[in-house]
Amino acid sequence: MIRVENLKKTYYLGVVEVPALRGITFEVKRGDFLGLMGPSGSGKSTLLHLLGLIDDPTSGTIHIGGVDMLNLDDDERTDYRLNKMGYIFQEYALVPELTVIENVALTAMARGISDAESRRASMDILSTIGLSARLNHLPRELSGGEQQRVAIARSMVNRPLILFADEPCANLDTDNSKIVLDQFHTINEELGQTIVMVSHEEWHKEYFHRIVYLKDGRIDREEQHS
Repeated sequence: MIRVENLKKTYYLGVVEVPALRGITFEVKRGDFLGLMGPSGSGKSTLLHLLGLIDDPTSGTIHIGGVDMLNLDDDERTDYRLNKMGYIFQEYALVPELTVIENVALTAMARGISDAESRRASMDILSTIGLSARLNHLPRELSGGEQQRVAIARSMVNRPLILFADEPCANLDTDNSKIVLDQFHTINEELGQTIVMVSHEEWHKEYFHRIVYLKDGRIDREEQHS
């Protein structure tokens, strides 16, 4: 599904070059739950942002579903992100004035889907992740774990090709982290959702099918899990 070859990213501080990725080559298969792990500064989030078309590489190639992502123009990339990708970050980024179902429906409505269909799709995914009883609650009425689960539902409402998660449990305690990761497991197993997730927690490894360890902007090693 995803194939990257010799992916490099260099930042510039004045005339100083700061290499973040030094030539990454790997694949992600459809239905994978892939973990990106490694020490701080290893390039995990940089790689996730490149795969998610949030940033551009300095060189290399990214193919998703056989499409060369770097040959798309800005409008095509924006359309691809909206229709084919979902994103979850450390911050929940929910609209405080909107209810749970309204927050989730926003993503569907951005595609031009009718209010009724957006609401139906939102109810379906909220049911899948166990939040049917919280549809009309505001974010401030939810726990941190529940807010992150709403963010998961929002990212999933369009049934994306790939779900990208950048340390989604960073602001959660262990109990809520487990609840969120169990939700990832559910949507991966029941919906066949492909997930690429950045993590630094060792105990998260039990959820991943495969782990790519980064170090100093390079792939250090890979592990296959059941």
